[in-house]
Amino acid sequence: MVAVPSADNAVTANKTCGECTLCCKVMAIEQLAKPVGAWCPHCRPGRGCQIYPERPAECRTFSCLWLVNDLLDQRWKPSKSRFVLTTSEDGIEVRCDPGFPDAWRKEPFRSEIHEWAVSGETHDVTVVVITGQRMILVTPDREFDLGIVGPDQRIVRELDGTRVVDVTLAKASDVESGT
Repeated sequence: MVAVPSADNAVTANKTCGECTLCCKVMAIEQLAKPVGAWCPHCRPGRGCQIYPERPAECRTFSCLWLVNDLLDQRWKPSKSRFVLTTSEDGIEVRCDPGFPDAWRKEPFRSEIHEWAVSGETHDVTVVVITGQRMILVTPDREFDLGIVGPDQRIVRELDGTRVVDVTLAKASDVESGT
């Protein structure tokens, strides 16, 4: 079985952000009203945060998977790979730099991400590639390009056993109410 990276893996004390600031671009920062895909106004790309001691709580508590997971080597560092790996309630998110939307398709990334999808299918873990608001659900058999997914939408997978056979988007309120 391929190990699916998670934040639960051992923290690696010798990994640091260093020159990497990609999370400051690909992540939304609600407290600063910073949208996904735009540089934080307080970030100096390649140099760091200009308000680091006073940065928002969501920035203080964030760690990408590369920082906290021993399974991910230097090739996976966001400043090199051009994407940030994060987790969600139900899986792994590959958050691509909008300037490099296909970075995840390059090797060794593509093969490993596919292996996570294979392992994830058995363990009910999703693998989603996000570029801006566009999402692609990666499964062992195919990629489901979901297009722009709004914050009020949820991904609904149609399963045949554990195999994903179709994917649709639904309003979050409909999913939560069971309709």
